[in-house]
Amino acid sequence: MPKATVGILHPGEMGSSVGAAARAAGARVVWASRDRSPASRTRASSYGLEDLGSLDRLVAAADFVISICPPHAALEVARSVAVLRFPGVYIDANAISPDKARSIAGLIENAGGTFVDGGIIGPPAAEPGATRLYLAGRQAARVAELFHGSVLETVQMQPRVGAASALKMAYSSWTKGSAALLIALRAFAITEGIDADLLAEWQRSIPDLPARSERTLSLNARKAWRFVGEMEEMAETFQSAGLPTGFPFAAKEIYQRLDCYKNLPAPPSFPEVARRIRASEPGGRE
Repeated sequence: MPKATVGILHPGEMGSSVGAAARAAGARVVWASRDRSPASRTRASSYGLEDLGSLDRLVAAADFVISICPPHAALEVARSVAVLRFPGVYIDANAISPDKARSIAGLIENAGGTFVDGGIIGPPAAEPGATRLYLAGRQAARVAELFHGSVLETVQMQPRVGAASALKMAYSSWTKGSAALLIALRAFAITEGIDADLLAEWQRSIPDLPARSERTLSLNARKAWRFVGEMEEMAETFQSAGLPTGFPFAAKEIYQRLDCYKNLPAPPSFPEVARRIRASEPGGRE
């Protein structure tokens, strides 16, 4: 049986690791370098992904296409594949709302393809047990087989499209929402001059929270810009479910105000962040 060809759109840190996992499991993994950055080219090459140059060549060659991109771009990426009448299996593994996943499913299937809803939980896939790809859709089992024996664990859910995206939204609402809250309340405590008192009380009543707040800032400040679109997807998800949208929108604003730390070599300190996020506009402009 010939090995499957998997197209990755686009190989950022997560996408490259997913592609490498499929390659390790025996698939041919391809990508399209046209209009992509030098960093993407270097990364894809280091993971052993085969460059086909253009999207039309990738779509013509691939049996499966996996979309892993910033949430705001998910719909446009799907449209670019649908317009080429891709007949294979399209997996959207982005952090998007269930409603958006269903809209993308319509685009892909109306163009002759098959849609599988995906949601990734965990860091870029590098070691067993750390990263899971949740899958929902009629062809979820075929997609899972692509990663059999690799470092990327797959979990098949109910066939209903939107289930994997819903799980991702629920999970990220806690992880990224609580991270934004921790950063904001430490900034508030510093502003009021009671940060040491708060940390001392946490040490007594919630002993893991002081260290957790420091880890949260260290891990999230420099990539906060990536979470803005995800918070918008969460707000859409909450609204569709009849729930208040204030939580994700507040987290979105915190992350917008941290976007000035993008790609810095070292994470900022809490006092510096407190000054930044007190600004009246996103990006730290006072």
